[in-house]
Amino acid sequence: MTLPEFAYFNGKIVPWNDTKVHVFSPVAKYGIGIFEGIRGYWNPAEEQIYLFRLRDHLERYAFSQKAMRFDAGPSDGELTQALIDLCRANQFRTTVHIRMMAFIDEMGEMGATGPVGTAITALPRATTKQVSAGASAQISSWMRMPDNVMPARIKCNANYHNSRLAVMQAQRDGYDVALLLNSRGKLSEAPAMCVFMVRHGQLITPGATSDILESITRQTVMEIAEEYLGLKTVERDVDRTELILAEEVFYCGTGAEITPVTSVDRIAVGSGEPGGITRRLQHLYLDLVTGDSKDHPEWRTAIY
Repeated sequence: MTLPEFAYFNGKIVPWNDTKVHVFSPVAKYGIGIFEGIRGYWNPAEEQIYLFRLRDHLERYAFSQKAMRFDAGPSDGELTQALIDLCRANQFRTTVHIRMMAFIDEMGEMGATGPVGTAITALPRATTKQVSAGASAQISSWMRMPDNVMPARIKCNANYHNSRLAVMQAQRDGYDVALLLNSRGKLSEAPAMCVFMVRHGQLITPGATSDILESITRQTVMEIAEEYLGLKTVERDVDRTELILAEEVFYCGTGAEITPVTSVDRIAVGSGEPGGITRRLQHLYLDLVTGDSKDHPEWRTAIY
């Protein structure tokens, strides 16, 4: 991996290796931090990077800090400028993945609410091969943690240990991705990704009370499916066996974009190839995020 020259840390653009916290800080001891993953898409014809749905990411970032009872950090305006300044400082001319983090710094204990540190990193990140070819999925033996244990709608660092266990199991068992069930035995989500299926031509996804992250990409998929394809998404409980009865399955997220699932537990989904609705949503999504489509300009923030 080629690392960028600069990162943002506590109010300044600094050399990459200068973004350090103490091992005794609450974020190191207890994982007390929250974050957002934001994608910036390079449009070569316009020589422009567009940050996708930045306002929505900032709103969720603020919610996560509120839910974790953090003291106040930088304003939305300060964070937006920091993101722009960082991409410009690194002179990116490619699609990037940005990680914006708030964490409890210095020497506090478990109940500390400050001081709040802020770090932003940005790295070039291409689309994965699974977006084109599709991915194999395993129903994980690990259960998605419920809202009254560790709420998935709070995008906090510690939640991702649950996802890590499922990812490690799936990869060691020869799969590309894991799918987690919740405490009721219903489909929740994939690690860092929400899941959709198509049954009888209908687009279906687990509801917001299925112990999922309220994903910005998930919301985008529902909006563009209705606007451009005339498909209104049904949000409901999904049984595990429905995933192999479905004509199509895909997962989505800022990093994953829209990725087809071609098999579940080594049973083919539909024909075993990415489905037509999934492909149409992929093309619509890519045109919107890159600015090739001029629809929804409010979703794109220009860097240059």
